Amino acid sequence: MTQDEQTQRQIGRVVANHGRHVEVQDREGHRVLCRLHGRKLLVVCGDEVEWAPDGTDVGLVHAVLPRHHVLERLSMTGRAETVVSNLDRIVAVAAAKPTPDWQVIDRYLAGAEWAGLSAAIAFNKCDLGLSAEDDRHLNDYAALGYPVVRVSTRGEPGVESLGQVLAGFTSVLVGQSGTGKSSLLNALVPHARAVTQEISAASEEGRHTTTHAAMHELPGDGRLIDSPGVRDYAPPLPVPAAVGSGFREIHQLAAACKFQDCRHLTEPGCAVRAAAEAGTLSSRRFASYRHLYQLAKEFEERFPARRPPRLR
Repeated sequence: MTQDEQTQRQIGRVVANHGRHVEVQDREGHRVLCRLHGRKLLVVCGDEVEWAPDGTDVGLVHAVLPRHHVLERLSMTGRAETVVSNLDRIVAVAAAKPTPDWQVIDRYLAGAEWAGLSAAIAFNKCDLGLSAEDDRHLNDYAALGYPVVRVSTRGEPGVESLGQVLAGFTSVLVGQSGTGKSSLLNALVPHARAVTQEISAASEEGRHTTTHAAMHELPGDGRLIDSPGVRDYAPPLPVPAAVGSGFREIHQLAAACKFQDCRHLTEPGCAVRAAAEAGTLSSRRFASYRHLYQLAKEFEERFPARRPPRLR
């Protein structure tokens, strides 16, 4: 590398990922379409990268800077794959329809805890009504310290409260199919579809692939990443002994267990199980913990050489 090539390099952030083309935002906020230097270089939306002009209208990304607070998902081999990097917050989306799977929401929240990310819950389609059971679950999450917002894209209460939860954070929306994540994105960022089409046309890959991720600017200095990789998001599981750290109340209660390595299943002197039996710990949340513990144990046996996610 010549001295001139080195001095031309700049630091930027990947705000759109479309195959072998990415869009990089520089320190002044300008966006530049770039190619990746070398077939082995892989980037995800949110990455900070070294890039430089290559003498044409398209820049060249040379390297990815160290990542922090990554969002990972399970691959078919049981390994963790990075989907988004330099993230702040996961927003778990449930809705009046389809019927919420609260165990899935618990896994999203646990995944955020394991990754060192903050988390919030958005309950969509509130214009269809809210059952007493769903309202109780949302209140339980709020009591644990998770921001909870009730929203609708077709009437009251609107999406303003969700915008406030996203302000100042780089976030992603995760949730079951049909919960209205795309509708929420379009309500928050009306130009999101136009941005996607513009980048597809610029990279000349739009007609060939749907692998597109984009970061959208929000009011209040917030950013929302839309990525195919998080639409069917399943957080990687840690080793079984670390599953409890994904449940705030269980992690706190565990300090009073008789045994330091208590699994909260059948051990005597278990403060977690005692709280569940006394009703001071949600039986549903305890069931979610036990389900994830068993799942983590099965994964460990099935994929002994896998890399568990790094706990923060």
